[in-house]
Amino acid sequence: MRTGLLLPHFGADADAQKIVKGSQLAERLGFDSVWVRDHLLFEPHGEFEKPNVDFYEALTVLTAVGASTERLTLGTGALIPFRHPLMTAQIVATMTQFFGPRVIVGMGSGNFDHEFAAVGLDGVPRPELVLDNFEIMRRIWAGEAVSWDKPPFDFADAVIKPAPTGRVPLWYCGNTPKSARMAAQWLDGWLPGRIGIDTLRVRVETLETISAEHGRRRPTVGMIPPTSIGRTREEALAKVNVEGLLAWANNARFWVKPKSGRFETVDDLGGVLLYGTADDIVEQCLELREIGVDELVFDFRLSFPEWEEQMQILGEEVLPRVTGGGAGGPA
Repeated sequence: MRTGLLLPHFGADADAQKIVKGSQLAERLGFDSVWVRDHLLFEPHGEFEKPNVDFYEALTVLTAVGASTERLTLGTGALIPFRHPLMTAQIVATMTQFFGPRVIVGMGSGNFDHEFAAVGLDGVPRPELVLDNFEIMRRIWAGEAVSWDKPPFDFADAVIKPAPTGRVPLWYCGNTPKSARMAAQWLDGWLPGRIGIDTLRVRVETLETISAEHGRRRPTVGMIPPTSIGRTREEALAKVNVEGLLAWANNARFWVKPKSGRFETVDDLGGVLLYGTADDIVEQCLELREIGVDELVFDFRLSFPEWEEQMQILGEEVLPRVTGGGAGGPA
């Protein structure tokens, strides 16, 4: 199992130097990847977000990190399709020219109508918009002169050079049954954010079944669970809005619910949350690996002020026991 980190590029703790220096530390500690979210008109929401609208643009952040590191994979989890796909294709191809084939483009349909309305995409079916973005980018990167006349895009004989150096993996980001089906049929990876562990098992089965039906390998499976590490479970849990997470999980459509019919305790949040001591995190990671998670991205937004300290604990006490790797040099 590969391991990654969500970058602190949003909210009150967003900081350019922290992002770059933290990514360099992550590389030394043996992490495989770093990831970004995406918003255009950010509205803090949910059980994690503090009321701060700062948000660094996703691809710009990954470009800075790519130029400052040597081997980290740079992932979007998830890029939202409010950019024109020709622009996205050009930016990503250019990124690879500067630091090689290290980019994964994960794209999802987004949750906020106001962002799409602001760029003239209000009312466009968004899962299909994601697939159209992927198809346009694939064809452009293959060197074709691409014409397209399906709304909302209309262009003829578009060519973008240079092409990416190497292949750019395309992942569908979402936790619904449809997201897993689309990934299994057409894409390289599937990346939910937070997802209940019983639901994860069902989705991995769906990926395996549909991939086999289409004669394909199962897509890479990733996930981005919020993570909180402490000297004790109580210390780690004190940073977590458990009631908010429970409310969020109970509102999730298409999820497998606990036997009680509702998410009621922190024990019901397996997969939705990683928390506890380093030993607890190892145990939880190994369970996810057993289910089929290939790329586990730790989301430390609950403790971004202590991001480097939390990362250090992971790198020194968790990664060697989960991946067989670990710290790659002095921190």
